[in-house]
Amino acid sequence: MRFVVVTGMSGGGKSTALRMLEDAGFYCVDNLPVPLIEKFVELIATPGGEVSKVALGLDVRADQAFADIQKILEKLKENGYVFEILFMEASDRTLLRRYKETRRMHPLSQGGRIEDGIKKERDILNDIKVKSDYVIDTSNLLTRELKEELDRIFVQNEEYNSLMITILSFGFKHGIPADADLVFDVRFLPNPFYIDELKYKTGNDKEVQDYVMGFPEAHTFIDKLADMAEFLIPNYIKEGKYQLVIGIGCTGGKHRSVTLANRLYERMKNSGSYGVKIAHRDIGQGV
Repeated sequence: MRFVVVTGMSGGGKSTALRMLEDAGFYCVDNLPVPLIEKFVELIATPGGEVSKVALGLDVRADQAFADIQKILEKLKENGYVFEILFMEASDRTLLRRYKETRRMHPLSQGGRIEDGIKKERDILNDIKVKSDYVIDTSNLLTRELKEELDRIFVQNEEYNSLMITILSFGFKHGIPADADLVFDVRFLPNPFYIDELKYKTGNDKEVQDYVMGFPEAHTFIDKLADMAEFLIPNYIKEGKYQLVIGIGCTGGKHRSVTLANRLYERMKNSGSYGVKIAHRDIGQGV
């Protein structure tokens, strides 16, 4: 039997992950009272049972100590039960935005500030996060991308990529992305905007790509950036980083940055040791 414990930050996507696992054939149970967890596992793990895949959702609540849940998980492990822990994560900024959008209160804010509840929850969950088999940061994930990641891990049984990299093109005149970890300025290259036949095209069009990559400096930049990423990424993974956003910016975010972001994505997408996705924040600006 495959037994997965799904936990994580409130607002990090635990409920969504459970629904997706249920669609994938898992028998899912959420928010069991602490005293029932051990009994549930004993019943579900009975030899000859019909259930072969189980997902149990556990989270922080104001009316129960999460330390008690951790003690029960340790006891289950000591008794020979094998389970995996999936931790759903998101940045503080993302969690705060999600709570404001849904107008829900954080379970630990007790009528106070949501930020205080998030901080308190992080402190409580730190130990189980460190022990988790999988940590998925949903800050920059679309629902479709989350489903693909869960299917890859729990359906296709492929190797888990602990780091998800987003290569993000943007325009400096629209502001530097707040979530960017690394930012690179490619405004040193000639701007296709001033070429009449390229002005209203983007870096997704071959004509613009041929123009930008027609300069030797563009190839040198990609080579050096890819080499630096190859050095940095294993160290980020070693330090426990789960999300990395590489921002590549030009003036408007439509030509040079899009072209070079696409080229970097092509260089990195088949690595296998981390996940990579591409996004163009400002490609539609002014259209």
